[in-house]
This record gives sequence, structure tokens and C-alpha cells, in this order.
Amino acid sequence: MLNNITFGQYFPADSFVHKMDARFKLLMTFALIVFAFVAFNFASLGLVAVFTVFVLLLTKIPLKMYFRTLKTIFIFILISAVLNIFYVTDGTLLFSYGIIRIYTGGILRAVFVAVRIVLLILISAVLTYTTTPTSLTDAIESLLKPLSKIGIDTHTFAMMMTIALRFIPTLIEETDKIMSAQKARGADMENGGLIKKIKSVIPILIPLLVSSIRRAKELADAMECRCYHGGKGRTRLKVLKAGRRDVVATISVCVLLTGIILLNIFI
Repeated sequence: MLNNITFGQYFPADSFVHKMDARFKLLMTFALIVFAFVAFNFASLGLVAVFTVFVLLLTKIPLKMYFRTLKTIFIFILISAVLNIFYVTDGTLLFSYGIIRIYTGGILRAVFVAVRIVLLILISAVLTYTTTPTSLTDAIESLLKPLSKIGIDTHTFAMMMTIALRFIPTLIEETDKIMSAQKARGADMENGGLIKKIKSVIPILIPLLVSSIRRAKELADAMECRCYHGGKGRTRLKVLKAGRRDVVATISVCVLLTGIILLNIFI
């Protein structure tokens, strides 16, 4: 299952989204996430979903990569949907057994929440799939630059966030290797009760923690060997520059926001 996790990876392609300015992609990612939350009915959320699917197609990344990401959080989506079924008591009563009651409103709410979570994951995946770690660091630093006026080291903050994203796939791969090694030694991680399964995680966490500390030290040594001393006075090989694609994307997002507002008001 760990091999299905692709979040945090970058997939090179010659697409409209890949060529966009990383700052605009970051801002539009946050905007679409907000839009998914301000969509109050199925019509407005459906509009966000259609726009998201259109963006996925623009990335020219195989849709199976996005489905692999969703597959890893399917249990979380299912649990959230089930909880919302029992949370809402509006509409027609469909099922009743003891204190358990399921209404049509609960079913609709469960579907609405599930679609919203899926959209949030897909929107976030587009950013990491189409933006290199270096570009993402530069974008975060550029957007947070005004905070440097009050003494906040925005470059270090941006670097920390980007390194964290970059090492998600690495840690997942390391975890998979450790699990395979433990299973080869006869460890049983799938059978037994809850307590036994919790205990079986300890032989994975300890080597993973040691490996993470070792990788962090190696990364720090590599940065020092390359005379890295933070962002002050540093220049960049690729300077972020907005273009026509970013203008078109900004207009599209503004039109999307207008559509969501109208659908929320009139439907």
C-alpha cells in the first residue's frame, strides 16, 4: 500500500500547469481549497469539481497517479462519510434500529463531505506533482518576503517546508523497505489483535527514526559542504516570472469564484 503514496513527488511534463509561475500555482491552490469549503451546495461544489478535473487533464499526468493518491486515504474518506451519515437528521427517515437512524439528509451530507475531501487531496496533489522543490521553495519565500521586514527568516521557513514535502516519498520508501525486512525475518504485522498490531509497529518506528536522523545529518553536511548559509545575498538560477499562462489562470479562478457565489445565492 505504501507504494501507492505519490504525494510530494514531482512528475515532469510539458503542460500548461507545469509552465506556470510557482507563486501563482501556490496561490491558486490555496484559492481552490478555500473555494471547496465555501461551496455550500452540490451545484457550487460540482463546479469546483469540474474545474479541478479540467486542471488534472491540463497537467498531462496520468490520472492513475491521482487515483493512487486517493487510494491511500480511502479509509479516512469512508470514515468521514459514515460519521456524517449519523450526524445529520434532516430529510426522510430511511433506516431505524435502536438509536441508529439514517436520514436522506445524512446520506447527502456524507456524499458532500466525501467529494470535498477528494477535491482537497487532488488540488494539493496538482501543486506537488507539477512544481519542483526548488521552485516551490522560491515561491514560498517570495510570497512570505514581506514578513522579513519584521525579522522573520522567510527563506529558512520556506526551505523547511519544501524539505518536509520532498522527504515524504523518501520516508515512505524507507518505511516500506523496513517492513519488508521485518517480514523477511518472520515478523507478523497483519494478524492478531489491536495490542499486538501496535507492538508490531515499534520495530518499524525505531529504525525509521534512526534512518531519518541519519538522513537529516547527511543533508545538513551536504548543504554545509556547498557553502549554504541561508537566503541572504543568494542569487537564483531560475528567476520566477509571471506570464500569459498565469494571467489566464487568474482570470479563470476569478470566474470560478463568481460562479460559486452565484450558485450559493440562487440555488
